[in-house]
Amino acid sequence: MSFVEYPDRELMMVALSDRIASQLRRALEVQERATLCVPGGTTPGPVFDVLSELELDWARVDVLLNDERWVGEDSPRSNTALLRARLLRNKAAAARLVPLYAPAPHPEDRLEELSEGVRGALPLTVLVLGMGADMHTASLFPGADKLEEALSDTAPEVMALRAEAAGEPRITLTARVLREAMHCHIVITGAEKRAAIERAASLPEIEAPVRTVLPIATIHWAP
Repeated sequence: MSFVEYPDRELMMVALSDRIASQLRRALEVQERATLCVPGGTTPGPVFDVLSELELDWARVDVLLNDERWVGEDSPRSNTALLRARLLRNKAAAARLVPLYAPAPHPEDRLEELSEGVRGALPLTVLVLGMGADMHTASLFPGADKLEEALSDTAPEVMALRAEAAGEPRITLTARVLREAMHCHIVITGAEKRAAIERAASLPEIEAPVRTVLPIATIHWAP
């Protein structure tokens, strides 16, 4: 784990965007396609804005979320809708979205179909993660119903999980897929999350799921 501290959030978002773009460009020099995996929520929005304007062979980039709430894109809680509004526009509109949601009452109803799409985009070239104050990342929440399986080395690529803190049912990439990423970045802000990620390093993964990626991660933090 490496830790990069920035004086402010704006500088962090610009620097991280440049780093992501550089890593994607280098990958595309030696392989046909690259995969960018990103979190939902509001924190990465400025990164998406910068990336969407950068020169990159976006037509050869697959983009997918770390996880998704089981809601349609008409919901204000849809991460996919946020991704379309902030990243998949301007120059980045040429990228290919790998979905983590399809209309159905329950995520299990479409899990195999969605998993097949994800398998075609692996391994992840650049993985960007967020983290909650409870030390969850993606939808690997402490106390989730299938967390132990989702953390295991034999987990499938994608799982449906439910947790009290999550609200809606979630579909998430599992820890195995996250750990196999070529480049991993965790983006956090504020004193509370800095303390949480420092605490996570000494806790078991079942209590602090973010620990599963700390050995490969670069942590980006701003106040």
